[in-house]
Amino acid sequence: MLSPAASLGPSAWLLPWAALAALAYGAAMVWPRTHQSHPPRLLLLAAWCLHLASIACGLLLAVPTFGFGPALSITGWLAFTVYAIEYQVLPRLPPQRWLLAVAAASALLGALYPGPPLPDRHSLWMATHMALGISSYGLFAAAVFHGWLMRRAEKRMRSASALDAGDDLPLLALERLTFRFAQAGFVLLTATLIAGLLFRDTVYGQAWAWRHKEVFSTLAWMTFAALLLARWRMGLRGKKAVRILNAGAILLLLAYVGSRFVMEVILA
Repeated sequence: MLSPAASLGPSAWLLPWAALAALAYGAAMVWPRTHQSHPPRLLLLAAWCLHLASIACGLLLAVPTFGFGPALSITGWLAFTVYAIEYQVLPRLPPQRWLLAVAAASALLGALYPGPPLPDRHSLWMATHMALGISSYGLFAAAVFHGWLMRRAEKRMRSASALDAGDDLPLLALERLTFRFAQAGFVLLTATLIAGLLFRDTVYGQAWAWRHKEVFSTLAWMTFAALLLARWRMGLRGKKAVRILNAGAILLLLAYVGSRFVMEVILA
């Protein structure tokens, strides 16, 4: 006989935390721009904690679940965390309130689509593999975000609003941050693929095969490798570099989130 806790679906436990996180993100997003007091910072801290609670709840249930929703939720939380830390260290980094909307949406998606139960053979290797993969997602999300900031700064420098760009972070600093995040994400993605290749049978009970996830992950890895190699050997930068970065990020998104979305939503 199922206990009351077990009879409730995962969303019943995750949705309250995610909804509160989304409300806190939304309140901070619409807070008057001229207000200089501390409530927005407290709201952001509350949203960050509530979002983390919704993620932890899904992973700490009696039967842990994981799918495309939690993957997006953790990616959104990591991207917001990176930006919040940067904003404290680099005051000239322009505030981006739309990032709060993205974080709120990712929190809700994680609760509404918690995914299937994790395999019973979950182990330290599975936890390591998942942590490496999701961390690489977060770092590449940060790289894409900074690439967008870089392109926007470049356009402003060439437009009539160039005089208004003096308060923003310098273009070269944004470019340096973009590639640092891409490099860190590439290292973690490489470690993820190696771990999957060596320990997939132990972790998932399946031998390595060229499935949808493996194909797109490898294509993403090759795209990022080409980007970083071109940056190192030829000094690749600007619009072309950002386009390659975005292409790799799309391939990486399709690798896990795309395949899980098809299985959990379209084919469910």
